[in-house]
Amino acid sequence: MYGKFGEFLAAELASIREQGLFKEERVLESPQGAEVTVGGAKVLNFCANNYLGLASDPRVVAAAQKTLDQWGYGLSSVRFICGTTSLHKQLEQELSTFLGTEDTILYAACFDANGGVFEPLIDQDSAIITDQLNHASIIDGVRLAKARRFIYKHADMADLEQQLTAAAEARFRLIVTDGVFSMDGDLANLQGICDLAEQHDALVMVDDSHATGFVGPTGRGTCERFDVMGRVDIITTTLGKALGGALGGCTSGRKEIIAWLRQKSRPYLFSNSLPMMVCGASLEVLRILREDPEPLRRLEANQKQLRGGLKELGFDVEDGEHPIIPVHFRKQENDAVLAQKMSAELLDEGIYCIGFSFPVVPHGQARIRLQVSAAHSTQQVQQCLDAFATVGRRLGVI
Repeated sequence: MYGKFGEFLAAELASIREQGLFKEERVLESPQGAEVTVGGAKVLNFCANNYLGLASDPRVVAAAQKTLDQWGYGLSSVRFICGTTSLHKQLEQELSTFLGTEDTILYAACFDANGGVFEPLIDQDSAIITDQLNHASIIDGVRLAKARRFIYKHADMADLEQQLTAAAEARFRLIVTDGVFSMDGDLANLQGICDLAEQHDALVMVDDSHATGFVGPTGRGTCERFDVMGRVDIITTTLGKALGGALGGCTSGRKEIIAWLRQKSRPYLFSNSLPMMVCGASLEVLRILREDPEPLRRLEANQKQLRGGLKELGFDVEDGEHPIIPVHFRKQENDAVLAQKMSAELLDEGIYCIGFSFPVVPHGQARIRLQVSAAHSTQQVQQCLDAFATVGRRLGVI
């Protein structure tokens, strides 16, 4: 049977290649950082989620090494059997303090956190109201729940209110949104969402993966940025982006919700405990965030320099405040192919960035998604701008 199935897959893969949409994996030959080695050449990395530059920070590496020596490599167990250590509990407590919540539960990834939050909490008599551009992990998690589903137009508060009204007969209602939408870097209107939730007696959940550690005055995320800490019932987020860049995620929020998830959430109950090295390194990252605000200031300055410079050159870049900076090709023919081609030529100019096209983004909305880091110097940001100017003019984008 596999003969026919293999032929089918081979033909589909060939079709993707012919359309210029095949996703090649570039192999790094060095640690993650502002500069990485690819194919023997050093290039500047402008597409990592390493927002604070902590992925290879010597303090974080040392904390991971120390934890490895103290606790060993792994626990070979899920949390409720023999996989809970004092370090797990310490990290959960410190994440709760950082996020301003009552309790936190750790997962192997935020994808697991989102996959394990809806089904045990929201039953068939309840409703989930979700932004149409929410992350794939939220979409998959919602599909696992038996609840009624309502989708509101992206960031449209009037449509959200209509969906809340349509779900008025539900026993419980949960509004779920990304705090920062990863393809565009735009921030959810959490003030408006919380206001509507209170008017319609609904719960609020925010996936803050692209905000935790660096959005808001002290890096506590979009809830801090919009002054709604304490009004959001559930926060899911990751340790795999700004908080060290390895893996791990969590759900944080009301104590009863977290206690229920410890009893019922399948990815928590049936997955190995988060590795001790990650716990130790994450605790060090939280210490750094408490004591050193300088990376937040550098990140903001770098974002403004890169975004402003691209707009000045004439690229299709929108206003914003987040270090995700999409360069759009929506006004160009063959936008998907052009995004891939420009990405490849930028690599030749020493800039590592990736073109995004369908199915990662909708048809006709291909882009290069840049992500600047606190680890980039002013000179490195300018080098990126110079390369974009060169390649953009060569390909007729500007």
